[in-house]
Amino acid sequence: MQLWVGLGNPGAKYAGNRHNIGWMAVERIAADHGFAPWRSKFQGQISEGNLDGEKVLLLKPETFMNLSGQSVGEAMRFYKLDSTDVTVWHDEIDLAPAKVRVKAGGGHAGHNGLRSVHQHIGPHYDRVRLGVGHPGHKDRVPGYVLSDFAKADADWLDDVLRGVSDGAPHLAKGDSGKFLNAVALRVAPPRSSTTAPKPKAEPKAVPAEPQTQPDADTRNPLQKLVDRFR
Repeated sequence: MQLWVGLGNPGAKYAGNRHNIGWMAVERIAADHGFAPWRSKFQGQISEGNLDGEKVLLLKPETFMNLSGQSVGEAMRFYKLDSTDVTVWHDEIDLAPAKVRVKAGGGHAGHNGLRSVHQHIGPHYDRVRLGVGHPGHKDRVPGYVLSDFAKADADWLDDVLRGVSDGAPHLAKGDSGKFLNAVALRVAPPRSSTTAPKPKAEPKAVPAEPQTQPDADTRNPLQKLVDRFR
């Protein structure tokens, strides 16, 4: 079994926050792949299902972001899982919006949810980093991630969530390359090779100058001979 954790904060107030994109991702996977209804357990909401034959437990901790590790630790111990069986889905300010990356282990980079997970299960778990962009200055980060996505973000956000759902079976099989390809196909689909190229503009024709015919020579032979010796 694998444990996939979507980080976020509970309640309608936070539902559209950038900080909740991890929740959004696991919710989309559950909806698209026929997972069981969400139910309360491990200080959060869980949903079970299969992805290409792999059993996956989705978890949305409801402890608030700073205590996410409590919920993750409970679920991991209950199912006797190792930390390497855990994948945490979270917002990443160091990635541009719509960028997605997969990472195994590493630091928490100041992310409070990851910091809490570190404290409860250690650093040796996988992460799916979902780019939300940076506000430009570190002092603005808390307000930025706890604000809703802008209306202008709606299209790329939907593409990312569709993409991670498309690629989820590949990730469950351990193929992060195919997973990221599935995301890329949604976020930046290739241009169709059957699309006819735009015709080039024909150069404007330049009218030819009219050619003048030389005047007919009306001189008689004697005049021609005289003119030659003038």
